[in-house]
Amino acid sequence: MPELPEVQRAADSLAAQVLGATIAGLQALDWPRALDGAAPDWFAEAIRNRTISAVGRRAKWIVVTLDAGWWLAIHLRMSGRVSVVPATTAADRHTRWQLRLVDGRLIQFDDPRKFGRLRLLDAAGLAALDAAHGIEPLTPAFTVAALQAALAARARAIKPLLLDQQRIAGVGNIYADEALWRAAIHPRQRADQLDAPAWLRLHEALVAVLRAGIAHGGSTLRDYRDAYGQPGAHQHEFRAYGRAGLPCERCTTPIVRIVVAQRGTHLCPRCQPCPD
Repeated sequence: MPELPEVQRAADSLAAQVLGATIAGLQALDWPRALDGAAPDWFAEAIRNRTISAVGRRAKWIVVTLDAGWWLAIHLRMSGRVSVVPATTAADRHTRWQLRLVDGRLIQFDDPRKFGRLRLLDAAGLAALDAAHGIEPLTPAFTVAALQAALAARARAIKPLLLDQQRIAGVGNIYADEALWRAAIHPRQRADQLDAPAWLRLHEALVAVLRAGIAHGGSTLRDYRDAYGQPGAHQHEFRAYGRAGLPCERCTTPIVRIVVAQRGTHLCPRCQPCPD
């Protein structure tokens, strides 16, 4: 599933192409269940002639600000991809919806696995979306103290806590593994047993790996593309995730794959010793 860096890149590349554009209407809808909580006819009428004034991100959602007090929230889920394509682009078998812009271009959403979702939100809906997610890890508010406040009191393994979107927004399996490797913390280490130096290392590692992911255009393992249709390159920078059997770049010990809270997890058994 695309995580914070991929969604940020998708939002930024979408913004570069559609800011100021006006939505003429709903061009195509192949999968009505992609509309989360909205009837297609109502949705089509509500978005008609709405102008796009901003495109941003909240957690793993792309948030498109429209006029008249409406927002479009797009979740890529496992295989979703949003792009801007010419008016002549025909929907293919993986295209779930298209929004036609007044200038003729299309905002298109392709999703082979059909898990992606599109919501039209009013102010209350946007507030609810915001409240459902925790602190953003690339904001000034994300300090070491804020990280500890979100996680430190929990007598649970640190990795599933990092994945809890109600605590920290946008971190998923890839960047949790990468941050824990960088911080030299075992994924099964209990959060309430981490000392002050470990919290400092984890905070620095989370910020570093997320920023690096954005700088490299995100990670493309299979389906992910940005709104220009370009893949990311951060998968070539992984130090732990997906590297089982390969040498750790710090100590040359082979990276291993274990399961933590039902998630495949990659670590160096020497640099990240198992807690007692």
